[in-house]
Amino acid sequence: MPIKFKPSEKNYDRRTGKTTVVHHWIKGTPTKNLLEALEKDNVSAKKKHKYRKELWRREKLVLPSKERN
Repeated sequence: MPIKFKPSEKNYDRRTGKTTVVHHWIKGTPTKNLLEALEKDNVSAKKKHKYRKELWRREKLVLPSKERN
């Protein structure tokens, strides 16, 4: 299953009585939001890793290469 940026939401329309589910996939999240979330202090390391991987995939963030001696 694709990676989510935040949990899915269920929106209930009281006029029609229908419930719609809104998914927040990380691929559909703007780069600005990913960078803001990455800079927050209260984000777990697991989520920060997901954000870095997505930014790397989009080629907006260059990960440092490891130099070997």
